[in-house]
Amino acid sequence: MKSAAHLTSTALHGISLVILLTLAISTLAYTLAAAIGLAPWLNVPLQFGDGAPIDGGPYIQMAVVAILVALAFFVPTSARVLRLENNHRTFALKMEDVTRAYHYAHAADRAGLFTLSSEFDAVRERIAHLRDHPDLADLEADVIEVAAQMSHASRHLADVYNDDKVARAKAFLTERQEEIERQQEQILEAQRIARDLRRWGEQIHLEESVVASQLERLHEDLREILPELGLSYEDDDKSNVVRIANPAE
Repeated sequence: MKSAAHLTSTALHGISLVILLTLAISTLAYTLAAAIGLAPWLNVPLQFGDGAPIDGGPYIQMAVVAILVALAFFVPTSARVLRLENNHRTFALKMEDVTRAYHYAHAADRAGLFTLSSEFDAVRERIAHLRDHPDLADLEADVIEVAAQMSHASRHLADVYNDDKVARAKAFLTERQEEIERQQEQILEAQRIARDLRRWGEQIHLEESVVASQLERLHEDLREILPELGLSYEDDDKSNVVRIANPAE
């Protein structure tokens, strides 16, 4: 739609310039003919107030001619502007075609399809590849040639970013990423085990405290009960052994 609108605007612009130039030349020629008596002047009676009417046709005719001639001087400038716009549009379209052809040539170069080393043979090989490409059948020969030369000039980039090298780099990074994810899973598992061990140790420590408290309570009960039964109570703190002996007779 943009292309159709541009073509329509360009056509109307050109038609307007032709009409303006034709009117300017025609009215100028008629006025010159009227000035030398070969054609009649425009007859337009004019009256200002109560004054006598005068013939203002020649003045109006010469004013119109002057305006049209003045406008006609802008025709060359408008034509140059229009020509520059068309050239710029043509250049932009050609650059889009060159970019599209270069994309295909660079992709083929990265895939390692071009094997010739000399500059002439390498460019010719690229031109042949682009001409045979089904998506570039509508391109002109000079566009394909420029794209082939650009592809040859950037062949070192195609070698650096070769498809095999890029694939190996992606595979290496994928392996590193998987390794990092495995390490993260192992770290999370180790943290879970450490938390379980910490809770287990705290539970054992609490149970030991309860057992120690129960033993202390038992010792106190024995100290109170055994003497009443006529038995002596000996508490060995080092061995946690309670010795019960007969009372001395």
